Amino acid sequence: MGGDLPDYYFRVRENGAVVFRVDTENRQRRIEMDQIAVVNIKNGEVKPHGDRPLSDEDVETIRVWMDGRRALLAERDMDDIHRAVDYLNLTTQWAQSRASNDQLEEITDDLLLAMHDLRSVLVRKKADRLLKG
Repeated sequence: MGGDLPDYYFRVRENGAVVFRVDTENRQRRIEMDQIAVVNIKNGEVKPHGDRPLSDEDVETIRVWMDGRRALLAERDMDDIHRAVDYLNLTTQWAQSRASNDQLEEITDDLLLAMHDLRSVLVRKKADRLLKG
């Protein structure tokens, strides 16, 4: 079992992760996880845990994980946006074909304001891109 486990474990949290070194090479053959650092994805900060310095291997492993995590989160963001487009289309179909007057009354103002806000941001960003390009 020891050969199947990675050397490091990253417990994901909202802004990054807690990093553990995994050890199975002990007398009891138990899995031990020793916390070595806390990382923040947003600002790139890596804080060693306790008084121990991080080895070059620790730092490189953490850097590779952070790069991969950022890429994964970016993919998820784009997937969420594509889903939002689908939801807008489904909402349009619902409003046109199935929504009752009471249901439309409940959500119309909120949807119109959200769509107006989104449209304003998208138009401004598109204009900025056209002016730069």
